[in-house]
Amino acid sequence: MDSLAQEATLMAAPPCQVLMVHPRFTAPSFWNCRVSCELFGARYPSPPLGLITVAALLPPSWEVRLVDRNTDDLTPADLDAADLIMTGGMISQRADTLAIIKMCKAQRKPVVIGGPDVSSNPHIFAEADFQVLGEAESVIEVFVKAWTSGKRQGVFEADRFQVDMTRSPIPRFELLQFDHYIQMAVQFSRGCPFNCEFCDIIELYGRVPRTKTRQQIVAELDVLYQLGYRGRVFFVDDNFVGNKKELRRLLPVLIEWQRLRKYPFEFLTQASINLADDSQLLETMRKANFFAVFIGIESPDTDTLISMQKKQNTRRNLATSINRIHAAGIFVMAGFIIGFDSENGSVADSIIECIEATSIPVCLVGLLYALANTQLSRRLQREGRLYPDPDFTLTADVIGDQCSAGLNFKTARPRRDILDDYDRILETIYRPAEYFVRVRKVGRILNRPKLGAVPLLRRIFRELPAFARLAWSSTRHPDLRKHFWRTILDCAIHNPRSLPSVCMMIALYLHFGPFSQYVRQIVRHDIALIDRGEWTESQWIAGSQPVLVPA
Repeated sequence: MDSLAQEATLMAAPPCQVLMVHPRFTAPSFWNCRVSCELFGARYPSPPLGLITVAALLPPSWEVRLVDRNTDDLTPADLDAADLIMTGGMISQRADTLAIIKMCKAQRKPVVIGGPDVSSNPHIFAEADFQVLGEAESVIEVFVKAWTSGKRQGVFEADRFQVDMTRSPIPRFELLQFDHYIQMAVQFSRGCPFNCEFCDIIELYGRVPRTKTRQQIVAELDVLYQLGYRGRVFFVDDNFVGNKKELRRLLPVLIEWQRLRKYPFEFLTQASINLADDSQLLETMRKANFFAVFIGIESPDTDTLISMQKKQNTRRNLATSINRIHAAGIFVMAGFIIGFDSENGSVADSIIECIEATSIPVCLVGLLYALANTQLSRRLQREGRLYPDPDFTLTADVIGDQCSAGLNFKTARPRRDILDDYDRILETIYRPAEYFVRVRKVGRILNRPKLGAVPLLRRIFRELPAFARLAWSSTRHPDLRKHFWRTILDCAIHNPRSLPSVCMMIALYLHFGPFSQYVRQIVRHDIALIDRGEWTESQWIAGSQPVLVPA
């Protein structure tokens, strides 16, 4: 359908009351840092960017409401008032997504489901009336036409990797309650040029990163600014530097936009480690006021990196690369994975040493999980080693992500050895002394830009209450009190401009410290089962994990 026909279809659609429901993420999760968010007066880290983008694609005659189950309750009255419910999300939202579908069915409300989980696993969501598979921009008008013609079920699948990002609309930011979130979100690109075996991004969005124009990004930031938002903005790109050519065109525009408005936003994103190779790119990100980046390191072992097809992380000194990023004023959060076939004996010491050498405070260390429709899951399926999916409706209080669930396959080295490594890594890196040493090291290195008196005073005024809550929360814990004040004092003496970033790292510890202990309970439970000879594949298939309370 050409653009004129699409527009005509949308404009001709009769009125419809749409309720968009963002499913709840499983509570015990690395990413569900609600305690840290509450310090900043927020309820959850990020808003549902996918749903508010879809909302912008719908006909102008359709009235849209949004309920985010991570921040608000969904009531029967909400469903009653809607003609159509739209929902969907990621695998860590699966249990609640299925619950939402059942709620809609009970009230005889038609439900549309989209997002990455249904796109990879449509069979799991067969009860939904409609499925939108793949990127919505290219098929939403087909769905609208079907709905307005009276159809009440169907599957609408987008051509893979064909969406022109330059036609993606400005998300409906006005549907959000800004004070519910610690940050807003925008998207510049989709796709990643690399070919990691375990990754589903290249399966969902392709290996040729497609980008929005500079004008589109500026327009989205303008809307956020005009709506009164000030603070952190997360570029949700899976690899922000995947298309460096277009990124180099965007960053000077961001710098000028920020300068003219006295830096209302601080940016964070996700990128590959080769970001460290480009000093000019790092400097322009620094000037645009990027302050944090998540990088997938996965493993310090070259053979393991090669086996997982993550060669971009080889042929480099990781500590040197990370220090370059820190020296640009951007603190690094990193991901590590254990459980690869290529692991030759224990990997705990090498990962702990890597984390200490790079001084990365915030580390997502997880167990390898073979996501659906990845090269890894296809290989394991061929080898007869992939376990069936567990019933996520039974494990909703336990399985949140690859920290509390993983190794959904027959491992190459003994499962107990992998779990023992995992337990030792978590025990070590999230001990208060070790964590805060890394925070102090990063706090001294970060070369945050001088943005002028007005942005500095505005930020101090905005975040002073959060600092007071952070100080109180840290000081009332005997194990944290001395580490907190020593770290704050060290930063104030040696590099005061990095203090906001240091406070963010400390705030995150209030989640990651207890969460690491929660995960260790699950790991030690599985180790005990193995030692007693009671662990079988059914433990994974049935999801028979202990019901634990996070520490």
